[in-house]
Amino acid sequence: MLHAPDPRAALSWVIRDIHSKGWATGTGGNFSAVLQPEPLRLLMAPSGVDKGLVNASDLIEVDAKGQVVRGDGKASAETQLHLAIVAETGAGAVLHSHSVTNTLLSVVRAAQGEIVLSGYEMLKGLQGITTHEATVSLPILPNSQDMAAVAQKMRSQLRSSQPPYGILLAGHGLYTWGDNLVQARRHLEILEFLLEVSYRQALLGRVKSEE
Repeated sequence: MLHAPDPRAALSWVIRDIHSKGWATGTGGNFSAVLQPEPLRLLMAPSGVDKGLVNASDLIEVDAKGQVVRGDGKASAETQLHLAIVAETGAGAVLHSHSVTNTLLSVVRAAQGEIVLSGYEMLKGLQGITTHEATVSLPILPNSQDMAAVAQKMRSQLRSSQPPYGILLAGHGLYTWGDNLVQARRHLEILEFLLEVSYRQALLGRVKSEE
């Protein structure tokens, strides 16, 4: 279904798949795919729906201002973040997960302002990385209900000399993206794996230090 010619079928399948992995429980998370770049049209799940029950017919289309132009339901307030990422990266899809691991790590590491991932073969699943010796930094931004302010901070991160593969909001979750839905889903899976490894490594280090 991921490679379905119908973008609605593909995105709804991805949303349900992410939910089945425990990364978007209940109404958590939000997900988008670019239907057309000009004028911009984003295909998204409406706000407040159970992500395990999203069907193709439930998806809405929003414009560059975040206004619903097709479908029933309300656009998430976090649509602004999707629009910022698409504008700054040219992404074809943006995925936002609320896994237990990324939520915990984004709080525990918030003071450091980033999570650094290095030395893992799975890093090669990220576009453009060809060695386990690569180092990837995921910035951690403060969470806020002011999405315009969060979007501006995201834009600053994405305009840096080394744009990140994903951005964490403290206590909120992970945003990642890709040139298309297939790549974005792969990036999400890779980053969730690496964050889980980082979490377990920290636990093992703590246990070892207490022995």
